[in-house]
Amino acid sequence: MKIEQIYTGCLAQGAYYIMSEGEVAIIDPLREVDAYIQKALLDKATIKYVLETHFHADFVSGHIDLAKKTGATIVYGPTAAPAFDFYSAKDGELITVGKVNIKVIHTPGHTMESTCYLLIDESGKEVALFSGDTLFIGDVGRPDLAQKVSAELTQEILAGHLYDSLRNKIMPLSNDIIIYPAHGAGSACGKKMSKETQDTLGSQKATNYALAPNMTKPEFIEAVLDGLVAPPGYFPLNVMMNIQGYDSIDTVLARGQHAFAPDAFEAVANETKALILDTRVAQTFAKGFIPNSINIGIDGSFAPWVGAMIPDIKQEILLVTDEGRELEVITRLARVGYDFTIGYLQGGFEAWDKAGKEVDHITSIDANELAQINDNDSQTLILDVRKASEYNTEHIQDAINAPLDFINDSMTMIDKDKKYMVHCAGGYRSMIFISILKARGYDNLIDVKGGFKEIKDSGKFTIAAYSSPPSLQA
Repeated sequence: MKIEQIYTGCLAQGAYYIMSEGEVAIIDPLREVDAYIQKALLDKATIKYVLETHFHADFVSGHIDLAKKTGATIVYGPTAAPAFDFYSAKDGELITVGKVNIKVIHTPGHTMESTCYLLIDESGKEVALFSGDTLFIGDVGRPDLAQKVSAELTQEILAGHLYDSLRNKIMPLSNDIIIYPAHGAGSACGKKMSKETQDTLGSQKATNYALAPNMTKPEFIEAVLDGLVAPPGYFPLNVMMNIQGYDSIDTVLARGQHAFAPDAFEAVANETKALILDTRVAQTFAKGFIPNSINIGIDGSFAPWVGAMIPDIKQEILLVTDEGRELEVITRLARVGYDFTIGYLQGGFEAWDKAGKEVDHITSIDANELAQINDNDSQTLILDVRKASEYNTEHIQDAINAPLDFINDSMTMIDKDKKYMVHCAGGYRSMIFISILKARGYDNLIDVKGGFKEIKDSGKFTIAAYSSPPSLQA
């Protein structure tokens, strides 16, 4: 028997490969499925099942493509009703893979179809629980996402179901069972997830706030719902893609890999409503970029921020990337449902610049320069675009909190005639913020490279904690 966790850091997502006696089950695969197929070929095995824990909101699963390419059966737990061929497993049913069994455990709460899969080895011992978004390490799945699909389900009702599922289905299992969740820290599917990607159930019973033994259902509901912020706008759109189906990943990749020379790129940009997405490092982008393009760096939390900043997953996208990374970017966009990349700039930004095309830039200063400006200009306005929770922990005294998550609210309250110094934690989010506003006509935003870390380390600013802070967040 082989168990392999295939973890994708930029999505904080775990897929799983289970193999026994030449048969394989894949749990919650990513959109690009060839890696799973190659892995099975190396093991001289056949992919028999694709097990889905629920209809994912934060990424598009590869279940449909994987089933088409391998002949595997897609499996969901009770109550799921997707628009494609699948097997509806019953609660408690055993699915056989080689010499091991996988028990279906229906655990409604995160969503109504949410299901965990309990792996039972050759000797009959229960060894691992693939818990999807029902149970994370340090947290449980947020119960407010299914409202986008069914208005009849309130988050309070779902949280109550989740309490029952955990108490009646999960917590009675053996303490030595390994928990393999669908996500870790960084995912928007929970709020207190650990950086660890697996743990024993016993350890979780001792440390996970949601599994406290004496917690009542009302206390659980209050604790799970406390502090939730609105989910990213693309979540319900990904859910519907996972339910209804989608274009093959091969079609999406082919559509995106059109290389346009600068003149052709400019023509396509002018003739369509395509968004120009520049995925280079923030400070490289700041030194020169195509006017009206926005920057979301591929080497950060790329896919989640694309999902949060680009509301329409059918938006046509033109790419500016580092040379050689075009396919990577197209693939990572497709993981979260952005299937309409229509091409990229051949030769990258350097080719555009050499062709004599119009170029824009963003002024970027360091913490020492910010301190000088702050000391000499009493009118200096500092925008902190980190999340409210980060700001509340510590921030520059008198800085305004304008979270990137709520950029549309922030934008309406910024005076175009005033100058703002913009920072985040390390410089990634501030460049996203400034590039989006600059594309909308806001020209007086200056980036503080290095972000709050360098600002604090400089020792030149008074650092405060939450005390009824000024905020642009609605």
